[in-house]
Amino acid sequence: MPPPLLLPLILTLLITSTPTISQDLETECTDQWIYIRQLPSIFNLDLLTNCSQYQTFDNFCPYISNHGLGLKTHNNSHSWFRTDPHMLELIFHRRLLEYPCLTNDPSMASAVYVPYYAGIDALKYLYGQEQNFSFLHGLELYDHIRNVDAPEIWNRHNGHDHFLIMARPAWDFSQPLSNDPPIWGTSFLELQEFYNVTALTFETRAYPFQEMGIPYPTSFHPPNLALFNSWVTRVRRSRRDTLMLFAGGGGISNNPNVRRSIRLECENSTSLRNESYGYSNLCNFVDCSNGVCEHDPIRFMKPMLQASFCLQPPGDTPTRRSTFDAILAGCIPVFFEELSAKLQYGWHLPEAEYEEFSVFIPKEDVVFKGLKIVDVLTSIPRAQVRRMREKVIEMLPRVIYRKHGSSLGMRAKKDAVDIAIEGTLQRIKSRLQEVEVQ
Repeated sequence: MPPPLLLPLILTLLITSTPTISQDLETECTDQWIYIRQLPSIFNLDLLTNCSQYQTFDNFCPYISNHGLGLKTHNNSHSWFRTDPHMLELIFHRRLLEYPCLTNDPSMASAVYVPYYAGIDALKYLYGQEQNFSFLHGLELYDHIRNVDAPEIWNRHNGHDHFLIMARPAWDFSQPLSNDPPIWGTSFLELQEFYNVTALTFETRAYPFQEMGIPYPTSFHPPNLALFNSWVTRVRRSRRDTLMLFAGGGGISNNPNVRRSIRLECENSTSLRNESYGYSNLCNFVDCSNGVCEHDPIRFMKPMLQASFCLQPPGDTPTRRSTFDAILAGCIPVFFEELSAKLQYGWHLPEAEYEEFSVFIPKEDVVFKGLKIVDVLTSIPRAQVRRMREKVIEMLPRVIYRKHGSSLGMRAKKDAVDIAIEGTLQRIKSRLQEVEVQ
């Protein structure tokens, strides 16, 4: 029997997992139909019942509620939740059930969604008892969709029209099959069985064609346009007294790295005459060590609202959830390597527009050549800073995940899910055309 907090989620998924086609949508949905594979619950809902069993991984039971959005930050909140990014597979699944162009007929579908909670299923290999068998991750799923459940759906395009969400960086699923003994990660994306499937992940590797990057979820999930517009107004009117902010951890070792350089520069900035730069504070550091900020947006959102620039140095991997928190706060992101965002989120943050909403400073110049971040940012004219902030605010809807069941007005604004679906459909269409030519 699943925990009580899972019952509303399971009930909703069971009720809405069989789409009904409206006759009015037949023309509108041309080339946009999506078929959802009907997987046994061992591949999704059953995985949620183990939410507290991983001793070296946080108990994620509280973050399952509200269909993966997590608990509200406070009782009266309608838009803010304690969202864990690893729950994106639930969030996306629930939202896709509202997609207007669902079909019961796989033969007319332009894309096939596989509602497999890959990141959650990976936990048993990453933190559980099956670390030495991580090469098996995904094989049971492949056997089911290829050989057991309507294999003709897979065979029609050999999996090229299938896609799934993987709520972890791709590096966590790309351990070489040759590793013996296994090290960190599973080998899901190294299995040739899944080479044709489009995988939407938080962070892609630089070379595989099957991976596409989509935004980390923030804690803001507005259910209606009024609440969304209210937040945008607050962002636009917020007084920016701080030049730059870094919310994160690390940088405490003596080894040269960009986080250490940021910390040192932030500490030394207090000795500078801030008034000459037009800010009352040149640098603010929000210590998010040991995960204290992960489920508590209050810790970092207010400081971000007060800063003009938010620094986004790479950590264990190039990307950061903080990039999207910063955009949500109207804080201009500052990147230190191109793989942190520019080479990741082409659907949501178009590469050609990066100079309009962000700053790029090579980390090597900061760490080894003594370049001061303060000098770079204060050299940007204030009028340009205002234009960049307006561009950030303009892009804000593209990186948030609105609440499921949101109002018609809110649904008129394309959010991260809408854009990911559009990009996936176009990508699959192009891929199928390439295969036909071959």
